[in-house]
Amino acid sequence: MNMLFDSLGPEWRAPDVVEAIRLLGAEDAPSRGAVFTRPEVVVSILDLCGYTSDRPLHLLRLLEPSFGDGDFLLPAVERLIAAYSRAKPDFSTVRSDLADAVRAVELHRDSYACITQRLSRQLVAAGIGEVDAAALSASWLVCDDFLLSDLNAGFDLVVGNPPYVRQERIPSALLAEYRSRFSTLYDRADLYVPFFERALDLLAPGGVLGFICANRWLKNKYGGPLRSKISEGFHLAYFIDMEGVDAFHADVIAYPAITIVRRPMQGDPPHQTTRVASPAALRQLSLPTLARALVGSGEGTDLVDEVMLDGVGDAPWLLDDVHRLKLLRRLEANFPMLENAGCKVGIGVATGCDRIFIDDYQSLPVELERKLPLVMARDLLDGRIDWHGKGVLNPFEADGSLASLEAFPRFAAYLHAHREAVAARHVANRSGSGWYRTIDRIYPELVQRPKLLVPDIKGEASFVLDEGRYYPHHNLYYVTSDTWDLAALRTVLRSSVSMMTVATYCTRMAGGFLRFQAQYLRRIRLPKWEMVPQSLRAELIAVTDSLDQAVIDAPVFELYGLNLEEAMHIRRVADDAQVTARNKRRIQ
Repeated sequence: MNMLFDSLGPEWRAPDVVEAIRLLGAEDAPSRGAVFTRPEVVVSILDLCGYTSDRPLHLLRLLEPSFGDGDFLLPAVERLIAAYSRAKPDFSTVRSDLADAVRAVELHRDSYACITQRLSRQLVAAGIGEVDAAALSASWLVCDDFLLSDLNAGFDLVVGNPPYVRQERIPSALLAEYRSRFSTLYDRADLYVPFFERALDLLAPGGVLGFICANRWLKNKYGGPLRSKISEGFHLAYFIDMEGVDAFHADVIAYPAITIVRRPMQGDPPHQTTRVASPAALRQLSLPTLARALVGSGEGTDLVDEVMLDGVGDAPWLLDDVHRLKLLRRLEANFPMLENAGCKVGIGVATGCDRIFIDDYQSLPVELERKLPLVMARDLLDGRIDWHGKGVLNPFEADGSLASLEAFPRFAAYLHAHREAVAARHVANRSGSGWYRTIDRIYPELVQRPKLLVPDIKGEASFVLDEGRYYPHHNLYYVTSDTWDLAALRTVLRSSVSMMTVATYCTRMAGGFLRFQAQYLRRIRLPKWEMVPQSLRAELIAVTDSLDQAVIDAPVFELYGLNLEEAMHIRRVADDAQVTARNKRRIQ
């Protein structure tokens, strides 16, 4: 996060950025993403963050990054004054004592003016003189863009409800400024994500952040950098999933969650658990009662789960399915990743111009050495290969060099006949004399190698064995192994365990279809072949062609040492993830 020029003041900002901020500062609440928070949510977050009046709050620094209608700010100040009143016999030095106790930022000018007046009246009603009240309000409140404002780090608490603003609603100049500063503003991230980033960076060691906001970032692609940031440098202490629970004064589309994150201090243990409460727990207890249960006091502690998130990087946080998350973490702790267990994942060839490089294998008018039989996703049918006869031009020799056009006149004639299309590709422009290369290098020896093929986009785990006849197209991924028997490996990859893993980590396509991409396949955990007992090897091989998921799963569950309850949960997750299985259930 680069905040180098912010200390120079708003006048150093680019004129188009200043204008964008001015326009946003005049918008109404819905347009600027302001959603106001219910009092019980505020109370619970302040309690979970430890901002309670029995503590010396006047010695702490609190930040509210988007105070809006004062939902967090005013209750926090009430607690602050109560704590200060017990520590000080009078308010004679209140202005100097509390000058740095609060910083609250708001972009909307009318909200800033309104809360300035309300805050002054609140302080006066608490016994603070009008002059001191006005001075404190002026020093505490900032009318500016939190993401650009000059704020000294070292806050003990950051609390609030960051704005819900999609990127398309942010003026382009301001969005570009944000992107230059915040690494978490990734993909389609909403504005609340960089609010998290900056707030976390402003915390002092031991400081705590408490936000109520959408829970999308916990699982989806754009939340990856934020999850990674928290995993690597912070501790997610408490999480309350409020999906289906009223958290705001108005209806919102986003599913809300309370997230409490702590910045570790030197000497803190490296791995700490996250305490989680589900919407089911909220249906049994009030939110403030559940918050007390999360910190380990009062009723409801039996409704709280604990899970370890440390070290998972940008992986999704399945805090709405703690049982699944614990299962995955156990598998990840006990078994190596697929490629560390003697397997290799690859992707088929992308040519950059399929209409020229791919055609009927027999009809391609080139030398036999310059074409390979090509298998495509449409060739995989009911667990077998029904080859439609396509072939792909192979411009590479076995050593990776490009084949000489002079040495293969028919190959050269075909390419020159289509040179305009072939040479227009981006890869051709970068390759000079190698204008006829494919985007991906072709390894001819892969044709003869036995491999498991899986389509990129599929509604179920569909792995097909190629015994060594075809080269895969780029819409297919393949798995090879020098140690695992491929029939046994196919059984594992078709199992509910592998399906659960892919479904957990992948980005879904429209209609719920899964992506069986290399990055997700590599996350599958697998014991090394030499660790598999002979009897279990035979069982895995024997069921490789079965169409009965229970038959496939039985030896795999034994392979991973799963008990009946765990096996049933994994099977439910896998069934729900497979579009084909869901459609079958609907038909039945």
